[in-house]
Amino acid sequence: MNISRESLYAEKFNRVFDYIDRHLEEDLTVELLSQVAYFSKFHFHRQFTEYCGISVYRYIQLMRLKRASYRLVFKSLDRIIEIALDAGFENPESFSRAFKNTFGQTPSEFRKTPKWKPWNERYKIPARERKQDMEVKIVTFEQTKVAVLEHRGAAELVNDSAKIFIEWRKESGLSPVQSSGTFGIAYDNPETTEPDNFRFDICGSVTDDVPDNAQGVINKVIPGGRCAVIRHLGAHDRIGDCAYYLYRDWLPESGEELRDFPLYFRYLNLMPDTPEHELVTDVYLPLK
Repeated sequence: MNISRESLYAEKFNRVFDYIDRHLEEDLTVELLSQVAYFSKFHFHRQFTEYCGISVYRYIQLMRLKRASYRLVFKSLDRIIEIALDAGFENPESFSRAFKNTFGQTPSEFRKTPKWKPWNERYKIPARERKQDMEVKIVTFEQTKVAVLEHRGAAELVNDSAKIFIEWRKESGLSPVQSSGTFGIAYDNPETTEPDNFRFDICGSVTDDVPDNAQGVINKVIPGGRCAVIRHLGAHDRIGDCAYYLYRDWLPESGEELRDFPLYFRYLNLMPDTPEHELVTDVYLPLK
């Protein structure tokens, strides 16, 4: 298979992945998805399994459980029965069985103390290649005062820190999510940094200084200055694609020099209020 045929094949499967993302609440049959990909319904299931490494039914279930996982942790007022029904299960019992078989915890256990490391392992699904327009713009970022929770440790546990930061936001009222910016400062590459040494700041813009608090949120500033910015669309676990493009491809050809501040992200919307495929994140690379 030459490159052009491989690209065409990947494009067809990306259409399927996108369709699944946008219709998770609906009945997704092999016949329907084969039509989306323009494949024969008699061969689609085998083609999907060989391409993705898991069956189409298992992939759909994993995507539904992924969305349910975020609701369990970050939407504490949502009842488990509602989450189960929205995830396509007939009752909470079947949802609980599938959830425990997949992650080793019941939905109630995961809600109280989520084990993110085995959860992340379940979502290392091969072969989902995604390409997006890598349009880079040069902008001037205004200096921004931020409240920061410093995450230190394995990247897989950032969600635990995010939950603590959300609690602080709700309790303090100093950085309301609807009217304040939400940022992440990436000091390290999780793929090349020892888990214990990984550093990531979870930030929300503020106008006033943050007083001492139980969550350990502190004051910092994202400095103003020139930045290269690229927009990432979709799941946060693929945001590294944009970062790599900026460092490996764009920067060497641009003639620009880096400023002494880490790469950072601005999250223009957030899960679980926004479906994963609709997430929009701007990636900033500080320049001199």
